[in-house]
Amino acid sequence: MHVRCRLLIVFLAIQTLFCNAQDNRTQYPPLLKKAFFGIDVGWIDYPFSNKNLPANYQAQTIVIPHTAPRLTLFGYHFTKNLSARITYMRPVQWVLYKNLNGDESKHSVWMNVGGLTIKQNIPFTNRLSVYGEAGLALITRNGFDVNSVPVISDGNYSTISAGGGVEYHVNAKWDLNFYFGYAPGKEQLNQPKTVFVGGGFTYNMHPLTVTSDKINSNRNVVFPKQVLQFSYATNKFGYGVNHFFAEGKVPVFWGGLAEVENGFSVNYTRNVFHTSKIFALDIGGSFGSWQSKVNEQNFYAFSIYPLLRFNVLRYRLADVYFFYSVAGPSFISQTQIDGHDTGKHFTFRDVMGVGSYLGHSHLVNTEISIGHFSNGNLFPNNAAVKIPLSFSLGYAF
Repeated sequence: MHVRCRLLIVFLAIQTLFCNAQDNRTQYPPLLKKAFFGIDVGWIDYPFSNKNLPANYQAQTIVIPHTAPRLTLFGYHFTKNLSARITYMRPVQWVLYKNLNGDESKHSVWMNVGGLTIKQNIPFTNRLSVYGEAGLALITRNGFDVNSVPVISDGNYSTISAGGGVEYHVNAKWDLNFYFGYAPGKEQLNQPKTVFVGGGFTYNMHPLTVTSDKINSNRNVVFPKQVLQFSYATNKFGYGVNHFFAEGKVPVFWGGLAEVENGFSVNYTRNVFHTSKIFALDIGGSFGSWQSKVNEQNFYAFSIYPLLRFNVLRYRLADVYFFYSVAGPSFISQTQIDGHDTGKHFTFRDVMGVGSYLGHSHLVNTEISIGHFSNGNLFPNNAAVKIPLSFSLGYAF
């Protein structure tokens, strides 16, 4: 099946899951009514040693930082005690091999663990339960070379994942938990086992009450149902904004080694939920055509993405908002851009910026944004693509 047809089918399926049959955007869409999100912070271990090196290499010191977060990116309750979740885990700092064969240098090994697991709770009391968890883990390793010779090679493999813990139900929305997890290593890659012990919290979503639904139904505030945009990106203003939010004093976004010189995109978003005045959740689709900075390579990307809008100023003739979109599944046509290996054709789209709705009916839409494509280290190679300032003009309806 053609790539465009596949992406259209996926977009329609996601829109069906998120959108209610009626225009009831003040209530959570179906997929979110039983969803949950969370974060655990704790101790991670993968016992790298000189045994993981070829026989002719020896490091004086091996540093294994143990602090790591484990994010529940999306979870779903099938029943009160049975759920599934997608997780992402990585250390705060990477493993370091120091002074390898006396070279007085540092060599890092990057590790990421993605998970798709089923979770079963066994209640002890109304508030306390224990749980077991099992499923698949996708382990990605980015190793290092010495004089262009791989010492610890890049690696990517799937394996089983198992764990369990204790959960305390503070109330209907919040849970506190302690978790232990394990994923085996892979001998062919000289990859050791991964162990994680930590604790954190979970936020559970539920259908909004009738009172909350009515509060969100503020007819004096406009939340456009759909927006169609045309965007142009250019590096004529440099990459200063990208650097400020990726590497500067406000590191809330990402950069990329492959830099876009210019590009054009068409974006469509549909609002699926909003509160009374400030927050809106949209689901969008995008097609972009881009040209790289160094070699003027042409490539394109298709994306489907969630988009969060936060309306910060509301006036009679203009509404101003901040928006953020992260981890939008995407297809990118090139994986080697200006000599940088960006991984696979599957990647993610991230965008951040400010925008406005203008006019008496707020039908004119304008935005300024920066963008980013990367695979989130799902694959060993992830040079990432940096999209400079983009200027958008759209119609809201």
